[in-house]
Amino acid sequence: MTKAAKVKVRVSAQPVVIMEAEVARKIRQHCRTSMKAEVCGVLIGNIENERMTVEACIPGVNAAQGGAHVTFTQDTWEHIYKIKDKEYPDHKIVGWYHSHPGFGVFLSEHDLFIQQNFFSNPQQVAWVFDPHTDEEGCFGWIGGNIEKLSAVRFGYSQAVEITHSEIDDSEEPLDDSALESLVRPQREKQREEPVWVKWAGLALGYLAAIVLGFAGGFVLRDFQLAPAVENYKIILEHPVEACQQLLGPYMQQQRPGSPQPAGAPTQNPQPSSPQQNPPAEKSNNGKH
Repeated sequence: MTKAAKVKVRVSAQPVVIMEAEVARKIRQHCRTSMKAEVCGVLIGNIENERMTVEACIPGVNAAQGGAHVTFTQDTWEHIYKIKDKEYPDHKIVGWYHSHPGFGVFLSEHDLFIQQNFFSNPQQVAWVFDPHTDEEGCFGWIGGNIEKLSAVRFGYSQAVEITHSEIDDSEEPLDDSALESLVRPQREKQREEPVWVKWAGLALGYLAAIVLGFAGGFVLRDFQLAPAVENYKIILEHPVEACQQLLGPYMQQQRPGSPQPAGAPTQNPQPSSPQQNPPAEKSNNGKH
């Protein structure tokens, strides 16, 4: 088993925070569960000299939530320590995280109070995530003040040891680009599809189905009415011939002396009554 390489890194004024990409994903997922009220939790990891590694997170269950603030209650701390002692006994609480739904990444007065009283270790940090814009930031102690940190990395590929005894003052400090080569680049954020996009897609799908239904109905209607329309055109163009063609059979039946169709029953003629000749007038032979 190869031993992790030791890399000498000049200690800077601010700590280096290395967060596992999976932990960052879980924090974002938890924050997106509440788009109006803040949520919170703690960061679990290890601190080694000037480097902090965040390897897990525990959501703050039963926290006092508000639109612009969140508070760790007694029940929240009991839940956190129960999970930590069971699943992460060899790790430490290296900071906390909370959401700012819709109002940016910063630390409010209430957030500063929590950081100063519950996470006062100089190497503990505060992670803030805005689920509306996916903006995030990390805040920590620098020279006794709480400021936004820039030396934040996601994931790591090999161990980076930082020890005061191994620092050689004659060496040039290792800049951020060199440190970046030792860690994995940040994974692309997997943003969830906004709700309005899903509803818009459903609405467009239903609208397209309705339009296609109406179009199909018109096509079917035209197909069924095509013979009638064609006959109507013929009647308009040749009215006499059309009338003769339509009324011919009826006129032939009504015409006297027309031959009866085969198989038609013959009617027995009624016997004519004997014609009564009028009595002959007596001739008066010119006599009056």
